[in-house]
Amino acid sequence: MNNSNQWQQLHQSLASVIVGQDVLLERLLIGLLAGGHVLLEGAPGLAKTTAVKVLSQAVSLDFVRIQFTPDLMPSDITGSEVLDKDTGAMRFVPGPLFHQLTLADEINRAPPKVQSALLEAMAEGQVSVAGQTYPLDPLFFVVATQNPLEHSGTYPLPEAQMDRFMFHVRLDFPSEASELSILQKSRAGLLRSPKVEAVLSQEQLQAGRAAVDKIKIDVALQQYLVRLIAATRNPEQWDVHLAETVMVPASPRATLALAQAACARALIQRRDYATPEDVVSLLPDILRHRIHLSATARAMRLDVDAWVKRLLDVVPITI
Repeated sequence: MNNSNQWQQLHQSLASVIVGQDVLLERLLIGLLAGGHVLLEGAPGLAKTTAVKVLSQAVSLDFVRIQFTPDLMPSDITGSEVLDKDTGAMRFVPGPLFHQLTLADEINRAPPKVQSALLEAMAEGQVSVAGQTYPLDPLFFVVATQNPLEHSGTYPLPEAQMDRFMFHVRLDFPSEASELSILQKSRAGLLRSPKVEAVLSQEQLQAGRAAVDKIKIDVALQQYLVRLIAATRNPEQWDVHLAETVMVPASPRATLALAQAACARALIQRRDYATPEDVVSLLPDILRHRIHLSATARAMRLDVDAWVKRLLDVVPITI
C-alpha cells in the first residue's frame, strides 16, 4: 500500500468515529502532513477534542491536552527548572509542550505571556527556559481551539501568532442525517471513549512529509496562487468595489502555507500534482485569520469568507 493509500485509510478510520465533520478531518490531516498547525473555531460539542485524540491514536503520536485558563503561566506549558535535592543543581523538567501532538483547548483564554510561549514553540520548534533552549520533537503539531460564542475573559490572539497557524477552520453543525448517525452510534455505545487502531507509524508520517515536497505544482498554478495572495494587498485592481476593504493583508507566509497545503491535499487524494481546485478549496481557511477587513467591508456586509469568495470570483484562473 503506497503512502497516499495510507492517508485515505487514515481518513476513513477517523470518519468511522467523527461523523459529519469531513472538512475538519481533511484539514487536520493536511496540517499534520504539511507540518502546519491548525486553529479550530466552533461551538462546544462538535467533536474537536475527540477528533484530535483519535488522530493521535491513528498515527501513534504522543498526545496531550492543555486546558488554557486565565491563571496559566508560561512555565505550566514549557516546563521549568527545579532544584535536584540529590545533586544540589538545577535541572529542567519538561512541560506538556514536549509531546508530539498538543491540543491547546480554548487558547484565547490564556494571557499573552502564555500565548507568546506557545508562539515560540510553534514557530521555532523549541522552548526557552532560564536562558536555555530545548528542542521539541520534529513531529510537534499543535491543534488549538477557541469558542466563538464567548468573549468575556478572553485574550484575542495577536496577529503574529494567528499567522503561525496554517489553517483557521470554522466548524458548522452537522446535517440531520449525520446527527442521526451520531445519535445511533451513541446509543450503541460506540462513542464512549472511542479508540481507533494505528494506521500510520511515525516513520510513515515522516515519509509522507518528505513526499509532499516532491508533489508537482505547475509554474502557472504558482502564479495563480501568488496572484490570489497579492490581491489581498490591492483588491481594487480586480474589483473597484473592494477598494479600501482590507486593513491588514496576507503576508508571504500565506503564500507558502497555501502551496504546501495544496501539495499535501494532492498527496492525500492520490495525485502527484496540485490543481487549481486544491488552491480554491483551501484558500478560505488559509486567509480567514490572516486578513483583517475595514469598516468599509463591514458596511458592505462582507465578512472574511464572503470577501474571499468574491476575490475568487474576480481573479481568473489562467492555467
